[in-house]
Amino acid sequence: MNQLLKLPAPRTVAVSHWPEPGDDTAAGPPALPGFVASSFSPLVAVVADRCLRPVYGEPPAAVRIGVVLVTRSGDRVSAEHVRQAVADGKRVGPLYFFQSVPNSVAGQVAAQWGLQGPVVCLSPTAEAHTAGLEQAALLIADGDADQVLVVLVEQAADGDTAEAMLVSGGDSL
Repeated sequence: MNQLLKLPAPRTVAVSHWPEPGDDTAAGPPALPGFVASSFSPLVAVVADRCLRPVYGEPPAAVRIGVVLVTRSGDRVSAEHVRQAVADGKRVGPLYFFQSVPNSVAGQVAAQWGLQGPVVCLSPTAEAHTAGLEQAALLIADGDADQVLVVLVEQAADGDTAEAMLVSGGDSL
């Protein structure tokens, strides 16, 4: 996308990961109130917090930062729970409807931090990192945000991973 539109690549301001040294991967990320059973939303919240806190201190930041959440598979644990409940003819709890949409946790992060930019969720077929940064560059170039928090998250049998990157279009915050 950047090459077609000739957008400059955004500059990385801060980066965080799950897991980082010292993280208890067996226990997973800290629980996130309002989200149940799955690590997907807590992963997004913990890497977002780790990325924003060193730059902005305590929330709310109240700045024009957009959020781009990128995941190829979405919340696999919640999707499997809903699939199994439907197959078994059981009632699906309302929190699963809420958290099954990635915008839910992206919006929660934006609200907690006072972020005043757009929220975009992507499920790319191409390389996720590139897709997220291209979307961030577009939001910055269009003037929709001064900075963008790009969060990449995946749940996998061999371990959950997440990365957050705060990117900017210029040389300053």
